[in-house]
Amino acid sequence: MALLEVKDINLSFGGLRVIKNLSFEVDSGRIVSLIGPNGAGKTSVFNCLTGFYRPQEGEIFFDGESMLRRKPHKITQRGMARTFQNLRLFKNMTVLENVMSGMHCRTSAGPIGAVLRLPHERREEAEILRVSEECLDFVGILDKKDRAAANLPYGDQRRVEWARALATQPKLMLLDEPAAGLNYDEKERLIGLIRRIRDERGVTVLLIEHDMGLVMKVSERITVIDYGEKIAEGTADEVKNDPRVIEAYLGKEEDEAA
Repeated sequence: MALLEVKDINLSFGGLRVIKNLSFEVDSGRIVSLIGPNGAGKTSVFNCLTGFYRPQEGEIFFDGESMLRRKPHKITQRGMARTFQNLRLFKNMTVLENVMSGMHCRTSAGPIGAVLRLPHERREEAEILRVSEECLDFVGILDKKDRAAANLPYGDQRRVEWARALATQPKLMLLDEPAAGLNYDEKERLIGLIRRIRDERGVTVLLIEHDMGLVMKVSERITVIDYGEKIAEGTADEVKNDPRVIEAYLGKEEDEAA
């Protein structure tokens, strides 16, 4: 059953159309990749899914409900979490505080209750702490919870962002180039983590990624776009042997010369 349905979306800026009649689905419980050459429109698709951009045409359904007119924080509340290609951490806050901020969409405490420390607020605060520490443990950096996020190695900063996304308690995680800047060993651990997110936490995963080795290892289905338009879709083997995909990545001249 499709958890995410994208139907014929079009997005333009001025006279430039960056997404063209794009349709694809992500079934619940799957690991799916959205790939394409630089400038293909992948991040624009993520921005449409998460409410930062609004397509001029088409429809986006998540868990059976339209997301087109929802604000980003409402989409997060509905169960769609996102990480970014460029890290967006609160670098002057601790690792734990960063992850706790992800729980904001699941809390109900108001300013008065927070000041008075009412029983409900204390219980909620304890739950935020419990979930945040559990997410840090899941990604393997609980022992660094009290360190400033800015002082962590780059790979660990990535893990903080993944933990924060998990703390929102999502049904779907959108990972925007999660392997960017990681070394070989870190990428191998990332593959295992993506699978654990799906297998152990029941979270569906949609990722954008340029590392084709990682994409081919972890993806159960792949959608390929070029200039904002879908050119191929299928399993890893189907996609990597598709002439349109080879042409999009290598170009006609290189392909013919080979």
